[in-house]
Amino acid sequence: MTDARVWFITGASRGLGRAFAEAALVGGDRVVAAARDVSPLEDLARKYPDHLVPLPLDVSDRKQVFEGVERAAAAFGGLDVVVNNAGGMLYGMVEEAVEEQIRAHMDVNFFGAVWIAQAVLPHLRAARGGGRLLQVTSMGSGGGMATVGFYGAGKAALDSVSEALAMEVERFGVKVTVLQMGGYNTGLFTAGTTATEPQERYQPLRTEMEAMWGDAVSPEPETAAPVVMEVASMPDPPRRLIVGSQSFDQVMELRRAQEEHYRAWERLSRLAPG
Repeated sequence: MTDARVWFITGASRGLGRAFAEAALVGGDRVVAAARDVSPLEDLARKYPDHLVPLPLDVSDRKQVFEGVERAAAAFGGLDVVVNNAGGMLYGMVEEAVEEQIRAHMDVNFFGAVWIAQAVLPHLRAARGGGRLLQVTSMGSGGGMATVGFYGAGKAALDSVSEALAMEVERFGVKVTVLQMGGYNTGLFTAGTTATEPQERYQPLRTEMEAMWGDAVSPEPETAAPVVMEVASMPDPPRRLIVGSQSFDQVMELRRAQEEHYRAWERLSRLAPG
C-alpha cells in the first residue's frame, strides 16, 4: 500500500493546471494530466515517466470525457484528487459575442466541468478516505464586469452548481472545494482567449477597461500550488476559497460595496412581502 495519491487534472498543459501537476509530482504523487494538446507535457513525462500520464481530452465532449476518465482511473488504479481546471476566456462586450462563441465558451468553462464532475464521482466515492474535487473558478465570479461578462457567468454558474454538489456528495466522503483564483500569469488573456469583433460604439469603454486592467505583472501559477496542495490534504477543506492575497482583499472590498448598495435600496426591497 502506498500513500501516494492519484491526481486527475484538466487543462494541465499550461498555467495553473501544469503548476498543480508539477507540485503533485514533486510531492511524490501520480498524475493523469489532461489537455486538448498534451505536447507541452512531454518534458514532464520524460522527467516523471512512472508518475505522469498525459491524456488528450476535449472536456466539451461528454462522451470523450467519460471514456477519458475511465482511462485515467485505470492508469494508476483509481483517483484521489480531481482538479477541474480546463477553461478559456471569451473577451468582449455582451452585444458583440455571437452564438457560436458563447456556446463554445460555456461548453468548456461550465458544461465541461460538469461532465468531468459527473464522470469522476464514482471513482472519488471509492477513493480511500474519500476523494477531493477541486473546482477552479475565479475571484470575479461574484459579479459581472464589462468585457469579461461571459467568463464571469460561466464561473458563477460553476460556483453555484459546485456548492450544490458539495452538499450532495459529502455524505459519501467526497469533499468539494471551489477555488476562486486570483489573477495569475497563466496565458488566459493570450493563448486562452477568444475575442469578439469590436463594435466602435464600445471603444471608449473598452479603452477604460484596458486602462483599469493595467500592465502589472501577475504572479506566476506555481505560487498558487502550495495552497492547492494543502487544500487537497485537509480532512475537512473549505467549500470556497479565494486563492491570492491581493484577490482576497479585492473580493472583501467588493462584498462591502455590494452590501452598501443593497442597504441603500432596502426600503424599496421591503415594499414586497416575499
